[in-house]
Amino acid sequence: MFPQRFQPVLFAFIMSGFMAFLMSGILTFINLGWFDAFFAAWLKAYLYAHGCAFPLVFIFAPLSRKLSVKLTQPR
Repeated sequence: MFPQRFQPVLFAFIMSGFMAFLMSGILTFINLGWFDAFFAAWLKAYLYAHGCAFPLVFIFAPLSRKLSVKLTQPR
């Protein structure tokens, strides 16, 4: 288990990992179709995508939180 202070970093890593995995697979298939080395191409795309997505979560998560609060009404 990780100490509580690492929760924001762990959240960003896990969330960016899920999103990068799914999006890289979908976009690899859309752009290249199904072929013999599909999973190798997907893995390569995933590694690049996660490398970009992880730091971007830190930038856009606070902005997204603030924007969603402004776009919703309190009860």
